[in-house]
Amino acid sequence: MEKMEEEKMNLRLDIDVQKLEAKKLRKGKNKAEEDLDSLKTDYKKLRLSMRIARLGKTSEQWHEEIQEEKNNVDGWEMKFQEVQT
Repeated sequence: MEKMEEEKMNLRLDIDVQKLEAKKLRKGKNKAEEDLDSLKTDYKKLRLSMRIARLGKTSEQWHEEIQEEKNNVDGWEMKFQEVQT
């Protein structure tokens, strides 16, 4: 009988240890998931920053620059035609 009580006590202790280990694992898993979410957010921000840095100009600035280049091309074409005549 005493041996059964001792065994019962040991089983309870084992259960408590397993519960603590499971709780610790859940906390670790939650922390890892939070870290992963944070990394994903940081990665998205970094990609956006890289894309913006690469462009360096607004679409309006690009449009103006393209228009200036077109005007330059038109000017050179006129000069070329004048020289040919």
